[in-house]
Order: sequence, then structure tokens, then C-alpha cells
Amino acid sequence: MSGPGAGFEYPAKEVSWLKRDALLFAASIGCTSDELQFLFELDPNFSVFPTYPVVLPFKNDAQEVIDFYAAQKAEKIPGVPEFDARRVVDGQRLVQFLKPLPPTSAGQKFEIRTKVLGVYDKGRPGTVVETQTDLVEAGSGEVYSRAIGSAFYVAQGNWGGPKGPATENFPPPKGKKPDAVFEDQTTQQTALLYRLNGDYNPLHAHPEPGKKMGFGGAIIHGLYSFNSSCHGLLQKLGGSDPKNIKEFQARFASPVKPGDKLVTNAWRTGEMKGDWEEIRFVTSVEGGKVCLSNGRALMKVAGEAKSKL
Repeated sequence: MSGPGAGFEYPAKEVSWLKRDALLFAASIGCTSDELQFLFELDPNFSVFPTYPVVLPFKNDAQEVIDFYAAQKAEKIPGVPEFDARRVVDGQRLVQFLKPLPPTSAGQKFEIRTKVLGVYDKGRPGTVVETQTDLVEAGSGEVYSRAIGSAFYVAQGNWGGPKGPATENFPPPKGKKPDAVFEDQTTQQTALLYRLNGDYNPLHAHPEPGKKMGFGGAIIHGLYSFNSSCHGLLQKLGGSDPKNIKEFQARFASPVKPGDKLVTNAWRTGEMKGDWEEIRFVTSVEGGKVCLSNGRALMKVAGEAKSKL
């Protein structure tokens, strides 16, 4: 790490969740009634869906609605301009699942520990802030999940910073039909439900912020599409078993509007990292643009999906 802001650590933030939070998250990203391990707290295999930690930096330890803009006005990163959280969107995200979350955080103290990996000036389009966020059990120091991601501050560039390294690409295999295809029909209420997980950005509820940013109105959370696609992959290729996914990542390529149908194509590559197979995927709006590119997961393929290869 080098360059302005790199290595800066934000103050640790305590985070918490209840079983109810885990149930709401699973319901909001499309888990179905044949996946009661995510939707019924008395199921013998009740589990928190693996990507749940991505909402904790927004939720922290609150159970009430929060002022998103005030909460996102974080401590200033030294050596770079102060950016406006009212004009920020997700860039890309990689989540590593290191240890299953307990159904509730009660009885333990969990913290989000975030450090800056780099701040990159992309000129007129804006600025990228890349961070690493660990979910840590404070008593033991154990890391349960790690997210490496970037936030894109729209039209907030040209401050003389470094342009940053080229990003690694994970295109789908050439000339190969997808091994799994699945759809997600969003509604006008999709983002209104998902935001109850703690991500209360007005961009996803009211048309005005989206109009000011050039989107024409409210858009669905990029992390909704991210989590929904992860759910579909786990359901179609991993037997809906949270133990069958180790990493999941994607780049946020274009916005999704309420009512859009998302279509995901996924390919098995046959490339193994130890016991884990690399899966590639692309999620698009039906008849329109790619919204999640550079999709990649490390999985153990289960059941019928395994027998088809």
C-alpha cells in the first residue's frame, strides 16, 4: 500500500445483529421456502446467509432507522479531499467467508475494522476509495469475514491523486454455455424491503437523489443485486449449503431500477483452488445492460449440479 490515504485505519465500530436481522436479510435477497435453514429460526441447520456481513458497516449496532448521510460522514482520510457521501455508489466488492456467523451476536462483542487500501483519482468521473473491512470478534480477535471493496464518489475527481492500478478481470469462459441460469424479478418494493437491513441510503427510496445523480429516479442497491446473485449461485450450484461457498465477488457495472428482471449466467471453470472450484458469472438486466460484471466465486458444487459436469 502506498499513496495518499493508504494504510489509514478508521476507528473500530461495534456491530450487532439478532436472529430477526438474519431472517429479514434472507427474505429480502430472495431465499425461498425450501431454504428454511435461512428463513426459520428453529430449523436444526439455521444459518446466517454468508454475505450478511456486507450490511453491518451500514447498520452498526442500531435497531432503529438511521440518518444515512450523517452516518456515512466518516472521519476524514488524511491527505485526500473530503468526499460527499450523497454522491457515492459501489465500485466492486470481494467477500471472503472465513468463519460462519453465530445466529445472533448476543453474548459476544463484534467489531468492524476498516482500513484504506488506496484512494484513486479517476479524473472527471470521480474518485475511488478502496478499503478492507474485517468483521472481528473482539474477545478472541478472530476474523469472521473480510470484504475488500471500493466506493466510487461520482464527479469528485481531478484533485491530483494517483490513478491507481489496473483491476484484475474475470471474464466468463469463451465459447462455453453457462452451467446455470437464474432470474430475479424485482418489484417497486424490492429496495424498500432490502433497506430495512440497515442500508438507508435515500438514493434507493426516493426519486430526488437519483435524479440529481443522473439515474432518473430511485435505483436498487448495488449490494441487493450482489447478494441476490450470491443467493442464486448458492441455490443452483451449492445446494443452498452455506459451507459450499468460500469467496464471492463482482464489479458494479450499471444501475438496476425497481421492476427490472435480473438474469444471471454462471459458468463452472473446472479450475480448482484446493477443494474449491472457481465459478464465473455475469448478471444483466433482461434485455439491457450488464449490472454485475467480473463475477467470481469459489464454491464446492453440490447435488445435481455436480453430476452434470
